[in-house]
Amino acid sequence: MSRFLRTFGFRAVVVSATLCAAAGVGFAQTGISQPPPTVNPNQPATAAGFNGVWRSPTGEVRSAATTNTPTTPGTAAPTTNNGMSPIAGTPRAPIAKVTSGTGSLPNKDGQVWREYDISPYSARVTTTNRPEQALVDWILRETGYEVWHSNVVSILSADARTLRVYHTPEVQAIVAEVVDRFLNTQGQSQNVNVRVVSVASPNWRTRAQPALRAVPVQTQGISAWLMAREDASLILNEMRKRSDFREHGSPTLFIQSGQSAVISSMRPRPYTSDIVTRNDIWPGYEARSAQFDEGFSVEICPLASLDGRTIDAVIKVHIDQLEKLQSLAVEAPTSVAPRQRTDIQVPQVSEFRLHDKFRWPADSVILISLGVVPIPSAADAAATSGFRMPAMLSGGPDRGEVLLFIDSKGGLAGITGQPSPLAGNTPAPWTAGGVTPAIGGTAAPSAAQPGLTPVLGGLPNVPLSPSRQRY
Repeated sequence: MSRFLRTFGFRAVVVSATLCAAAGVGFAQTGISQPPPTVNPNQPATAAGFNGVWRSPTGEVRSAATTNTPTTPGTAAPTTNNGMSPIAGTPRAPIAKVTSGTGSLPNKDGQVWREYDISPYSARVTTTNRPEQALVDWILRETGYEVWHSNVVSILSADARTLRVYHTPEVQAIVAEVVDRFLNTQGQSQNVNVRVVSVASPNWRTRAQPALRAVPVQTQGISAWLMAREDASLILNEMRKRSDFREHGSPTLFIQSGQSAVISSMRPRPYTSDIVTRNDIWPGYEARSAQFDEGFSVEICPLASLDGRTIDAVIKVHIDQLEKLQSLAVEAPTSVAPRQRTDIQVPQVSEFRLHDKFRWPADSVILISLGVVPIPSAADAAATSGFRMPAMLSGGPDRGEVLLFIDSKGGLAGITGQPSPLAGNTPAPWTAGGVTPAIGGTAAPSAAQPGLTPVLGGLPNVPLSPSRQRY
């Protein structure tokens, strides 16, 4: 039996080899009989063994440069061999129904078109390339942003000479008042003094409370008070006697009415944020550096009323503090050092933001408390107190109450200000936290509250109200 299997297996191998040889000869004869593809001899070959043409298994020759022919607008798209055309360049049909309208502005809500000549203002402002943008920003603040993005068709556009407004008569009245406030000053500069100070504890209010008169504020956690210039000087002198007092800046700014000025004190804090593996350098990775700008910036944009008795100012405050850098060990293996590790740093930061509008009498000082927030900058601490305890020993990063003293000292041309409250022999009474009667009213000023001692100067009778919008 085994002899039979061996004989049968040998014969099967011989038959299989014979069949494979016959098939190979037939295929070779078929390939030789097929003509070679036609190649353009004038076309240079781009690489060895490749002459820029494509050959199908059936021998069809087609240039690779003509497989995708771009189409231009207005021309018919080329048709391929299978009868299908590309859709490149075909305009997309809109989904929404679009019409050209009636050719006139809708006025079903009583909108009217007004054009205001603002060239007397914009021609005198040279601190910015687009002075008219400040006017547009103030209109949006006074009217509210949603007024221009509602179901009432409206337009607000301005260039260096003309302000164009399309809205209802009520909104046009507000716009006209804002434009008059800008043109009344004709771009004259206003003298504004801003002091940025901080104290570690808010207990300064214990002695200064009788001289403070609260002002409505919309931003939570923020407090503001009015005081006479004499009282502001006394409070500052008392604060300077404290060991935790720091003055971060007291510049006198000359700001053109309606424009903005920025007080900034920043310092860069570099750190290693990440690594990138690189085999072409030693030690096998590249450290990526980043920078955190620590400090504060105060932006103020004042605008006087028509009679010059009150000041509206938009105030923005940004405080950024780098509390500490947390180190983290990450792996950076290489072929030489498979267990190599290196450190990166993750910043732990604190920040504070304020964006609000305040109104106060032009001959008074407004004091704004930002609350107990990160200290704007610790770089000047040693210069003030002589010694600064490290954060790890003091119990954490620096915190304190940041205060802004803002005093507008006039300087506006063409405005008649209110007489000084010190003109008479008897100082005007004041009310802590109250609202005084409006200018021109017949109501007599209220007497000082019991238990409170009148302070220097007093305050003028000017209505105080929060802004229309919260920023």
